[in-house]
Amino acid sequence: MLVNSKDLYLDAINNKYAIGAFNFVNMEVLQGILESAVELNSPVIIQCSTSAIKYMGNDFLKGMVENSVKNLKIPVIWNLDHGKTFEDCVNAINLGFTNVMIDASSLPYDENVELTRKVVEYAHKHNVTVEAELGVLAGVEDDVKSDVHLYTDPKQAVDFIKKTGCDSLAIAIGTSHGIYKFKGEAKLRIDILEELSKMLPNYPFVLHGASSIPKKYVDLANKYGASIQNAKGVPEEMLKIACEKNVCKVNVDSDLRIGFTAGIREYLSNNLSDVDMRNYLNNGKKYVKELVKFKIENVFNSKNKA
Repeated sequence: MLVNSKDLYLDAINNKYAIGAFNFVNMEVLQGILESAVELNSPVIIQCSTSAIKYMGNDFLKGMVENSVKNLKIPVIWNLDHGKTFEDCVNAINLGFTNVMIDASSLPYDENVELTRKVVEYAHKHNVTVEAELGVLAGVEDDVKSDVHLYTDPKQAVDFIKKTGCDSLAIAIGTSHGIYKFKGEAKLRIDILEELSKMLPNYPFVLHGASSIPKKYVDLANKYGASIQNAKGVPEEMLKIACEKNVCKVNVDSDLRIGFTAGIREYLSNNLSDVDMRNYLNNGKKYVKELVKFKIENVFNSKNKA
């Protein structure tokens, strides 16, 4: 069933777990995410960027999601990832998204506040919750690009939430978008997260750019012809710590891309005469399911929390 984020995030804070937010752009990845969550009785967040919505098309996407979740017993949040404009968020709400992210973090502070507040007012009238962002993550993901990283200021976060009424906040504490997150030693500013949690108790925070880039799937993709060199993600031990300190939503995109691609490459390399798309897409889906299950059980601790 589709729900907004309000009650789920509160339960996550109280019980010290996080909910995985997994991006999808096609049927097989969506199936892999949902099947894994159902098998482990975990709440889950499925999310699409604006470019993913454009790729799939409004009507196809709406029908696929609604038919995929209508008979599920677990709670599912359908989130817009990195909406950039008021119109992006309105379109998502009209499609049936239950949570929208307005990412105005690249704008001057006052403009970020103004746009976020406008989205919150509209969304709340439609029983939709809102995620905003404060701070800037470096890296590249779909249409989101930045060469700089600006940590979230806890005092500014308090002011921002008070002025906008946003339901959750994506924070910048050292994660970054894409598969090349760190050149040196990986580090998250847990001290900033702890200060935020003290100043904003029982308030849900979000980590973007939190893929761990598991070596297993990078090596598998490279074995079958990919060239993914020097990729480095967020260590899962760091993510586990964050999930116990009011981080209720952790975004995972790059890991699924790598796993899905590795599965397709593996199948095609080993079955040179097979042109049945169902076979190689299902092999990609197999690794998506593996990844999602591992995150739910070993990183987010959300198994049996549905």
